[in-house]
Amino acid sequence: MKYVVVLGDGMADWPIEKLGGKTCLEYANTPNMDKLAPHAELGLFRTVPKGFAPGSDVANMSVMGFDPAKYYTGRSPLEAVAMGINLRDTDVTLRANLVTLAGGENYEDMAMADYSAGEITTDEAKELINYLKKELDGDGLTLYPGVSYRHCLVAENGGTGHTLTPPHDISDRKITEYLPKGPCAERYLALMKKSYGLLKDHPINRARMAAGKNPANSLWLWGEGTKPALENFAAKTGLKGGVISAVDLVKGIALLADMKFIPVEGATGNYDTNFPGKAEAAARELTDGGLDYVYIHMEGPDECGHHGDVEHKIFSIEQIDGLVVKTLKERLEAAGENYCMLICPDHPTPCAIKTHVADPVPYLLYTNVKDLGNGAKRYTETEAKNTGVFIEKGSTLLDMTLKIK
Repeated sequence: MKYVVVLGDGMADWPIEKLGGKTCLEYANTPNMDKLAPHAELGLFRTVPKGFAPGSDVANMSVMGFDPAKYYTGRSPLEAVAMGINLRDTDVTLRANLVTLAGGENYEDMAMADYSAGEITTDEAKELINYLKKELDGDGLTLYPGVSYRHCLVAENGGTGHTLTPPHDISDRKITEYLPKGPCAERYLALMKKSYGLLKDHPINRARMAAGKNPANSLWLWGEGTKPALENFAAKTGLKGGVISAVDLVKGIALLADMKFIPVEGATGNYDTNFPGKAEAAARELTDGGLDYVYIHMEGPDECGHHGDVEHKIFSIEQIDGLVVKTLKERLEAAGENYCMLICPDHPTPCAIKTHVADPVPYLLYTNVKDLGNGAKRYTETEAKNTGVFIEKGSTLLDMTLKIK
């Protein structure tokens, strides 16, 4: 039996007035998922345990079968592992976004205009981070460049217990009440303010503004954590597993669990990602590459939700349906494989509020070896809820899936 997870990050949503009260998933044209639905088990499951913030880190960890209550130590350490940073037990890591702040005479009075600095390119961002490193590294602090707007700060012998707000949670809001709080708050705020002074007139940002793009004019620190440890996936499940994702935190989970990370050219972490390339890579690994399980993570719906971009969120869902689900089904069946496919989001990212919520999410569990149908006609939030199936501890869904032989 082969197992494949099709994860549309942030794919679930709330009803949207301009869509006639439908969610993006309900409105989208998804003939392939809908064809599976009458023969699949649908239900809701809780990916964000009570007491946890609804982050993609916690939620993806749950879907991959790791209980966050046991394993979670913060978001940024997962990203640090993916970036190849060798962490010590005494290190504290923080996610360092390049963001766009605007308005206000003082730093504290500015607003979060864009948490991604206009989806700044990796080349531009690397030059900016390397420039900041020359000015800000030292006294136990080290910046590391990552991908696009996503970077990392490591604090040697750093403190924990801070209140640090994800920038995508405060789009268009004044940052005043969301500045760092905790033992090292003054140090972190001083670094953020200094980064603004260094970046606001940098040649890259002057060129971006001249081209009508948002400048990357400040660092924003959040997502602190310490060195994590996960159980080996093969030892846990008896399966050889792999992961496809453009997002460092998902790659970090894979590497910590000793799963194969499968790179795909053109994987962007947005709605313009290489959807068919991801599907082909997964099918190849399952049919010819010796893997038993592949987790395909697609960030596009989530990014669109954060921007309140309803049209491209629908587009992302339709791409997942037509270029990923359809391809996987055809390729696995053509190879004569018995397989099980799990389709789900990690959490909802409602376009109305542009951030994550901890609501339970809909799942579709399909296999070509037997009919699992439980009354659903389409794959939507409402259809999943109406089945009456609810899994409180989301990390147990993997074990349930693996019982299908």
